[in-house]
Amino acid sequence: MQKTALIVANFGGPRDLNEVPSFLEALLTDPEVIRTPFPQWLQNLFFRRVAKKRAVHIAEDYMKIGGKSPIFEDTEWVASRLQELLSIQALSFHRYLRATHADFVDRLLLTQAEKIVVFPLFPQFTYATTGSIARWFAERLPSAIVAKMQWIRSYPDHPRFVLAFQQCIRDFMQEKGLLESKTAFLFSAHGLPESFILQGDCYQQECERSYRSIMQGFPQAVSVLGYQSQFGRARWIGPSTMSLSSQLTQWTQGRKQIVIVPLSFTSDHIETLFEIEEQYLPLVRQAGVSAFRCPALGRREDWTAAMSDIICGTPLVDTRDCIRLYKETQKAGS
Repeated sequence: MQKTALIVANFGGPRDLNEVPSFLEALLTDPEVIRTPFPQWLQNLFFRRVAKKRAVHIAEDYMKIGGKSPIFEDTEWVASRLQELLSIQALSFHRYLRATHADFVDRLLLTQAEKIVVFPLFPQFTYATTGSIARWFAERLPSAIVAKMQWIRSYPDHPRFVLAFQQCIRDFMQEKGLLESKTAFLFSAHGLPESFILQGDCYQQECERSYRSIMQGFPQAVSVLGYQSQFGRARWIGPSTMSLSSQLTQWTQGRKQIVIVPLSFTSDHIETLFEIEEQYLPLVRQAGVSAFRCPALGRREDWTAAMSDIICGTPLVDTRDCIRLYKETQKAGS
């Protein structure tokens, strides 16, 4: 039987306040996250300065959620749990935690696996997350290792993902004593510049697929899909979570119980624990309604069981299928 290893890939997040500057620098200098017409050395120089300046402010936000991001520990836990469930070696990869990369590469080079399955903790594909990780692997790992990699590119409406998400919402509503017939859901996915979509990124389409599939389980609720975390001057996909939070009368049909549901986040982190909690919920409550944040899937057992089924039953693609558009875009711009 072919020996298989698993890589559980995620965004990464600061494990303490000291890691905030390096995390931001790694994020902002990633050409798949911020695309500019400038040469990479100039983009790196500029955004290193931006990261250093923003780190002070962002560290204050992290202090409000415990001084770190839970995404690192959640990802480590998920990898360990999947190793148990699938009886295979499971490694974790944290894209923007540079201090973890050397150990990851060392462990990967020691594996004797003939096949390496990569499972991104991003249900919806975008070249800014899964694509960025694929490009990192292609550019920094030996070609023999990359050739062994087979990817679960995305799973936006996989039945097991949808069922786990629906149950997460139901459990939260039961905990808070909320009735579906009196509730409005504001699904919030991480935003993306419109230019990415115009260049062929399927992220918005896959977010809409997830949203429609999940809402099939809540026929009595009303809902809308928005996008959060915009930064910079470029035009981003919409509507924005901020605008929807301030314009409730346009979509809630008079419902007085609002639940903000983090659609594209499988682990709670600063975008849910700070941005939703500190920026959107207070805005919604100004309208005199009750507002709540549904937690992300995190370490739920039904979610880890769902991941196991997704890994075992989803068609796989190779690394080229995850970086194809990036390479075509680079070629067109050269």
